[in-house]
Amino acid sequence: MTEMTEEKHACPTLAASPARFAIMFAFRLHSRLMPSLRAPAVTPFALPRFRLALLASACLMALAAGPLAQAQTARKPSPYENSRPLRPDEIEARKAEDARRGGPAFLAKVQSQAEFQQLARVYNAGTPLEIPHLLFVIDRQRGNRIYYLDTPRYGLHETFARERSLLPGKDKAALTAQYKDPNRRLLFGTLSWQRDLPGYTYEFWEGDRLTPDLLKVADEAVSKSFYAPVKFKSNSTLQEQAAKTTGLAFVTQEALLREQPFLPLNPGRAQGRLRIVASVDNTPDLARDDIVVLDEVPIWLPPVAGLITQRPSTLLSHVNLLAKGWGVPNAYVRDAATALRQYDGQWVTLTVTGNDYQVQPAERPATAGPGSQPRKPQAVLPKPDLTVQAEKPLDALAVRDSRHCGVKAANLGALKSALPPAASVPDGFCIPFSQYAAFMKQLGIAQRVAALEQRDDFKADATVRRQELAKLRQDIQAARPDPALAAAWQARWQQQLKGRGVFVRSSSNSEDLPGFSGAGLYTTVPNVVQADAFVQAVLTVWASVYNFEAYEARRAAGIGQDAVVMAVLVQLAAPSDSSGVMITRDPFDASRRYVTYISAKRGLGIKVVEGKRQAEQVMYSSWSKAVQVLTRSAEDTQLVADAAGGVREVALTDNRQVLNDALVARLAAVGRQIKQRLGGVDQDIEWAVVGDKIVILQSRPYIDGRR
Repeated sequence: MTEMTEEKHACPTLAASPARFAIMFAFRLHSRLMPSLRAPAVTPFALPRFRLALLASACLMALAAGPLAQAQTARKPSPYENSRPLRPDEIEARKAEDARRGGPAFLAKVQSQAEFQQLARVYNAGTPLEIPHLLFVIDRQRGNRIYYLDTPRYGLHETFARERSLLPGKDKAALTAQYKDPNRRLLFGTLSWQRDLPGYTYEFWEGDRLTPDLLKVADEAVSKSFYAPVKFKSNSTLQEQAAKTTGLAFVTQEALLREQPFLPLNPGRAQGRLRIVASVDNTPDLARDDIVVLDEVPIWLPPVAGLITQRPSTLLSHVNLLAKGWGVPNAYVRDAATALRQYDGQWVTLTVTGNDYQVQPAERPATAGPGSQPRKPQAVLPKPDLTVQAEKPLDALAVRDSRHCGVKAANLGALKSALPPAASVPDGFCIPFSQYAAFMKQLGIAQRVAALEQRDDFKADATVRRQELAKLRQDIQAARPDPALAAAWQARWQQQLKGRGVFVRSSSNSEDLPGFSGAGLYTTVPNVVQADAFVQAVLTVWASVYNFEAYEARRAAGIGQDAVVMAVLVQLAAPSDSSGVMITRDPFDASRRYVTYISAKRGLGIKVVEGKRQAEQVMYSSWSKAVQVLTRSAEDTQLVADAAGGVREVALTDNRQVLNDALVARLAAVGRQIKQRLGGVDQDIEWAVVGDKIVILQSRPYIDGRR
């Protein structure tokens, strides 16, 4: 069995998005290999665009037998390694099917739109992702003869090539050579209609080791045999370089993504009141039954029923990760505020699928109102160990020490000795749960919270909760810890870390858990360089237990507020040249374990997880070894550590590229190593690069609320 080329396109009813989320670009198509998918009556010029990369027939047969996959990944699978030659009986069955179908098995030239339609296969017919495309084979041994295949009939390049005795040998090595050998006999490609260019493009599987010479052959053969102009579309950085070397104008995935109008970040269905919100910070009354249309991606968001954003950001922003953890529908829709203005303030049903989204009017439930959403059953947090009293260096921590220092600190402790030389973890120490618990007991915080939760206005009104929680945080931050305790913190900082700049971070028992991420809920104090500021930073992290968004997220998850304890992770600041987040699988398709998704920006990583502007986004496959660029960073500034403490923003003057291919491959390898070390669970990893060294700042279980 073999690879197969597929294609996709953007939603015609929605406007396009600049540098739209990598992920959708490869809206990996599930379509089944059924002749009925062919729609010869559809005019390509009325169809949306996109293209798919090669898919092994083994995967396609599985898809035909099972549910449709809806993978919004930025790259397509490449399981040709698992392929096998067709058996003689399969070839005979294909010939019998050809005889029944009639019409040409292939054309040497496509001389009209009608002939394109005659040969094209259409995936996702009748949906916004409908796309016509056809496969082609170029035989270099026969004077670069090109065959435009009846694509519904053959489905796979290999099927045609073996039937026509073009493919030498019947083993997997012979097939693999057609993608990797610079002296190969055959070139396997796909030609599709790209509505938003508008025009046709041709492309090759992302793992195809296409050389400049091979690209010249392909471009000449296609140009001479197709009735309309056709542009080459690159599917990897190697293919981009081949096009540049050849001097050939080409279309990038990023260019097509700029036209992407829709991206299903988290499929699902919800009912609620639709609200168009310019700023979350200026909308304090957001409620659990709101479906929010956001003008920009906020740094944080209280739990809501559904989410639509109309500006691009990184898939791995805190808000997007929270939505996945909550299991609520979440989509990017360009110009959503304009498209949905008629529903503002009304009760609607939002449905997000892998192909489209729908907003339909709905009846307001009789029980609707502030605080009306029922709370989930009480979730049980890991029971903290309060017997450990002293600060603990990261070197002394293992995974089991999450009982007294939280998962964040414990994971980093476990990785500190396991990752070198591939990567390192900055040195640091943990202030354990017990110190937080004793301080909160001294202030009577549990009693205050319990009293608040008995008040009807506090239970029903998010604005009241916001105000009361702000007072609570102020009181915690204004309190003074025991002088001996504060001195112990400062002494540890000076002795172990030489008083250098540190990040003071949360490591509670209510974050980085398999079912509750807690991403972005608690406060990090960056680059602390002064002793008094260091003590205050610890109090700030403790107080962030009662950040409004943290309280609301726990409330929505059914987590008892009295069960939360906070450890503090004190860690050396990494003077990052670049930083970002990666996921150790395709975020939209759990089956694609060989793919690593990475987002990156220059400087400190705060801007990546905030998601305010588009990050550089790439996908790397450990099978194909290809790097697929989805977007380059849209940032024109970066955050750097300030010598006086904190961070400052400086202008960027060089090009937009953050990562090179070698660094992408190294990051992916480190990600796989971390996943293996932390029990084989897919990870959401924050990383930085200092010089040529990879530094790991956090690793938490990757949470997919749909599972």
